[in-house]
This record gives sequence, structure tokens and C-alpha cells, in this order.
Amino acid sequence: MEAKAKTRFLKMSPRKVRVVADLIRGKDVGEAIKMLSFTRRAAASPLKKLVEAAIANAKQASSAVDVDALFIKNLTVDMGPTRHMRRWRPRAQGRATRIIKGTSHVSVVLGIR
Repeated sequence: MEAKAKTRFLKMSPRKVRVVADLIRGKDVGEAIKMLSFTRRAAASPLKKLVEAAIANAKQASSAVDVDALFIKNLTVDMGPTRHMRRWRPRAQGRATRIIKGTSHVSVVLGIR
């Protein structure tokens, strides 16, 4: 049995989210939530919320599922569309470039050990 959850258009660059995602990939769900609770990175709270959503999806699919047996089977962080702000950064020779903020698409799959 697998339980899935996704978050799309997370207002954080994929590079920053992948640092935290690498910490919890392959871990048990309880251990992953503990690690995310005490990680002092901005990406930790959205990932914690995503893992908790996947746990809720597993409970909804089958009420007999053992939550302690769940682990993070697959965790992917992909790049979403880049959104530019309506602000400009000065560059050399009188030019200007847009300020671009990254977005992420994150998906998690839980499995049973």
C-alpha cells in the first residue's frame, strides 16, 4: 500500500527544499517528523505539513494501516514555474534585470515496511 501527497507552487527555490528533503528521504515517518520539527530551515515546516498530509491520506485509505510501519519511500522536489517580481535589479552599463523567485513542486510517497 502506498499513500501520496503533493504540494505545488511552494514559494521556495528547489535548491533550498532539496537540502531538507535529503535529510528525511528513506526514514520512518515518526523519525522524519521529529527531524523536521527541530530543523532550523524555512523548508522544514512545509515538508512536515506534507508528510503529515500523506499520513492522513494513508489513514483515510485504510483505517487498519499501522502508522509506525510507514516510511518515506519516495520524495521528489521539482522546479515549478519561475515567477518574476515587478522589481528590477541594477546591472552594469545602465541595464537592469528582473528579480526572479523560484517555486517548487514537492511530492511524497509513503510505503509500509
